[in-house]
Amino acid sequence: MKPPIAHAVADASANDAPEDSPAQLSAQVIEEALETDAAGAPVMTGPLAPFSPTGSTNVRNICLRVLTVLALVFALQWARSFLVPLLFGIFIAYTLNPLVACLERIRIPRLVGTCVVMATLLLGLGQVTYLLRGEFQSIVERLPAAAHQLSRAMVSIQAKTQGGETSTIQKMQAAANEIQSAAGQAAGVKPDSKRQASPAPPPFQLGEWLWTGSMGAMLFIGQVVMVIFLVFFLLLSGDTFKRKLVKLTGPSLSNKKIAVNILLDINTSIQNYMFMLLVTNALLATMMWVVFRSVGLENAGAWAVAGGFLHIIPYFGPLLIAVATGLTAFMQFQSFSMMLLVSASTLVIATLVGTFVTTWMTGRIAKMNAAAVFIGLLFWGWLWGIWGLLLGIPIIVIVKVIAKRVDGMQAVAELLGD
Repeated sequence: MKPPIAHAVADASANDAPEDSPAQLSAQVIEEALETDAAGAPVMTGPLAPFSPTGSTNVRNICLRVLTVLALVFALQWARSFLVPLLFGIFIAYTLNPLVACLERIRIPRLVGTCVVMATLLLGLGQVTYLLRGEFQSIVERLPAAAHQLSRAMVSIQAKTQGGETSTIQKMQAAANEIQSAAGQAAGVKPDSKRQASPAPPPFQLGEWLWTGSMGAMLFIGQVVMVIFLVFFLLLSGDTFKRKLVKLTGPSLSNKKIAVNILLDINTSIQNYMFMLLVTNALLATMMWVVFRSVGLENAGAWAVAGGFLHIIPYFGPLLIAVATGLTAFMQFQSFSMMLLVSASTLVIATLVGTFVTTWMTGRIAKMNAAAVFIGLLFWGWLWGIWGLLLGIPIIVIVKVIAKRVDGMQAVAELLGD
């Protein structure tokens, strides 16, 4: 079947009238071609012409992309118990790989170097845990008494602020009860004391609580063991998986170059980010330990280690450790001024380290947008909880590196960039 323009040209050639000039014929051909579609049917022109089919196609593509994103989010949530240990193992292996490579350069076999690095890491963590076990145990044992003491303090504060008078909330509750009883009497319903009595709470099942806690502890220990073995095998394999990923891109040399550049950028970014975390968290823990010891806070070493660990979580970690140390200071010194002093000291240290050290190092390493980082933390925290907050920043760094190198994803890199 000939296209509309060909039909128009043929009709124009067949109706070769002497009174029509070539310019008039050309105008007639163009007009007839514009007034017919590919099937030869007339097409409406002018201001009332409908949208072309491209609009429906774009809507269909947008819907497919939205469904794909939702399916991906659901898959990430469903596979959390598998992906979280896997990502932890990969990031730790990226962090320790330079040490193994350094030992390999001085003619130490990779198997021996991997064993030395892993043994040193595990022994160091075990030594720190052994030295601080008493302080952590003391904190855990004092939690019930601390909760009781805090509730009594809140009751006394409420009594002092009210001055023995009925509070506004209590007045509103009494008025609501009076209205409810009056409405019941008007309807002829007598109040039933038995029905109004609240049911007794179910008894505390100690066995069920212990079973749930032990199962959670066993699951956590199993995941830790899996991460240790994963780190060991990743360090032992070296660059094998990277070479395999490059081969999977196909025979195209340009695709291989892109894959190599992406892997190198991810390697450099993750190693630099982990080094930044090590430096900033060690500095913050040391400064917190000095401040806690100077004010006489109990278990200063344990709280300093907890502060350094929670500082991995941007924004939320320092706030959490400030609240925890403030409550500890209040229960120890029975003074709101000491509580405010300890909390303010913790926030000041976290602000100084985060402003001058972390910001400078992050700007040189990742050049991330602060708003994008915060939104990403909210998303990963909602998706994976505390583990998402810990893994959110490295995942965002990897996404930025990949989006920067892959065609069609430069907009994502621009949004995440500074």
